Amino acid sequence: MEGDRGEAARRFHDATKHSYQSVRHVPHFMDWDNQPLPFKLYRALREVPLPDVSEVGKVSALAAMNTQTSPQISTKTLDLEALARILFYTAGITKKRDHPGGQMLFRAAACTGALYHIELYLVSGSVDGLDAGVYHYAPKLGALEGLRDGDWRESLIEATGGAPRLREAQAAIVLTSTYWRNAWKYQARAYRHAFWDSGTMLAHLLAMTSSLELPAHLVLGFADEDVNRLLDVDSDKEVAVAIVSLGGGALEIPKAPGAIEPLGYETVPLSFAEVDYPLIRETHRASSLRDGEGARSWRKQGAVPPRPRTEEPRPAEDGTAPLESVIRRRGSSRRFERASIGYDALSTILRTASHGIDGDVFDSGATLTDLYVIVNDVDDLAQGTYFYEPEENALTLLKKGSFRSEARYLDLEQDLAGDASANIYVLVSLEPLLERLGDRGYRLAQLEGGIVGGRIYLASYALGLGASGLTFFDDAVTEFFSPHAAGKAVMFLAAVGVPGKRTVS
Repeated sequence: MEGDRGEAARRFHDATKHSYQSVRHVPHFMDWDNQPLPFKLYRALREVPLPDVSEVGKVSALAAMNTQTSPQISTKTLDLEALARILFYTAGITKKRDHPGGQMLFRAAACTGALYHIELYLVSGSVDGLDAGVYHYAPKLGALEGLRDGDWRESLIEATGGAPRLREAQAAIVLTSTYWRNAWKYQARAYRHAFWDSGTMLAHLLAMTSSLELPAHLVLGFADEDVNRLLDVDSDKEVAVAIVSLGGGALEIPKAPGAIEPLGYETVPLSFAEVDYPLIRETHRASSLRDGEGARSWRKQGAVPPRPRTEEPRPAEDGTAPLESVIRRRGSSRRFERASIGYDALSTILRTASHGIDGDVFDSGATLTDLYVIVNDVDDLAQGTYFYEPEENALTLLKKGSFRSEARYLDLEQDLAGDASANIYVLVSLEPLLERLGDRGYRLAQLEGGIVGGRIYLASYALGLGASGLTFFDDAVTEFFSPHAAGKAVMFLAAVGVPGKRTVS
């Protein structure tokens, strides 16, 4: 990636922006007879049933999101029950709803269009209750499916150029995106959603590991094809987007069992036919790393520094619901009452969402994103537009007045944003990031937007409120918050408020 200054990412970002004109003049319809399956289904694999995880833990959702477990202080050991809890509350089926066409199975984390294109794979050493191997998590079965026997962690470590925390880990979870399952509805913009929807799931995963007092570390620098080969996925259709190390204190990791050979396991076709969007593949390849040395070099190009804080996030007194209960209750609000929420609730949501990330290119507590807010109805806070200052834990008023109609317009003219109590926009200074970290830096920006969005969801539901991730007119949002937001790009939008009577996941 030498000489990479993010040109491919810029082209993709500009080509997939929504505008008032684009949503009206780009011909596209959803072929319901060709809708992809929401699950990856292998024809025949060895299944490892996972233990029941219905028992609720004692750690609140807010406390879990606002705490990071250090490998130096953790004494907890990863086992099959902990893995089951992490997998289920990240990607498991939490709700079932009947409808005239059949049954809809809703997952733990929010996903654009409820299309569930993100898969989880486990690369594990031997842990209590599970043999070492490479596994696929099958939410519909409530089981792991065995892909490779043996301890393949060294292959993953080599692909990352020796990511230090991965070398200490007992296991790792790899998140992948299957393009077509999302592109069926969203076309090439689905590549953004590969990271948005991975991000909302990571918000759950990292909160769960925190609640279990297990160290977890996000790894984004890896040799893409090496990881895809280990998982045996067709990289023209499904690709790895993130790795999370789990646990710490691993003893010496053995050499991999051998060369990574193709497996050729048969899967059920997703639909009758797939539509290819070359822009997705081109952008992903441009942002891919060739080998472990390339991954190591990329990380050295510049870590994201933490922002100083005068006040650390802390749980609100009325937000003590256990994390598991909040995840099971979480949905995406389809209607908001025009009602107020408390200023303390909004403050808690903003503090929690901006807590920072622990990862290979993030110093502990670092964040790329800036939060802008349209306040429609918040107690003791004037209507208007605001910029959130995480260092001060304060909101700076940008413009006073009612902006319900503007919020509605920015959300592709949908009522949700106009009716919400507040709309939180996640923006990034994209140009400096691309200059420093190249095309792959674009993945970071979109992924953090998704993580922030996932935290907004969980914090809102922990406080008895509703939330919904929304799409937007890209340049119109930047222009609306300018001059303060000049030059920034929108990564995510979440509406927060008092849910109406009809709320679905």
